[in-house]
Amino acid sequence: MAKAAPAKPFLTDIKTLRARARKHIEDGAVTAGYQADRVTVIKLLNEALATELVCILRYKRHYFMASGINADTVAQEFLQHATEEQGHADLIAARIVQLKGKPNFNPEGLAMRSHAEYVEGDNLIDMIKEDLIAERIAIESYGEMIRYIGDKDITTHRMLETILAMEEEHANDLSSLLEDLAR
Repeated sequence: MAKAAPAKPFLTDIKTLRARARKHIEDGAVTAGYQADRVTVIKLLNEALATELVCILRYKRHYFMASGINADTVAQEFLQHATEEQGHADLIAARIVQLKGKPNFNPEGLAMRSHAEYVEGDNLIDMIKEDLIAERIAIESYGEMIRYIGDKDITTHRMLETILAMEEEHANDLSSLLEDLAR
């Protein structure tokens, strides 16, 4: 019968953990245990940031431009989504800084960095459809980022999962609005 290999300790010994924490303290939250390609993660997060910023701008325009018999209810949904997208942008920007990157808020090239497009829509139905398309793009891109990052950056992974869940909720809200307006 073969001997089983000795079990690897669950946690690095305290003395080693303390010594590693003292090295490269200028790296802040990025420790030697960080396994992802930080440069690529920051690039992806800056693209996500651009996507959120474009979505905020589109939702805000739709909020102000909504008109018609159902406009008040739909406009309030647009405003709520804009506010939630701002929260996503703030989370993403903060994470970029934690990873020792620089969040790119430069308006120049914003639409090119964004995964979603900025389409104004001519009427309430068009606005809802364009927002739903953008949410579906966000759902796909966040899913791909989550799969790419895997367990190499657990904090970013979890943040993106939280944002993804809200994007799915937004898509569901918009889909329901379309159904309600079709009646």
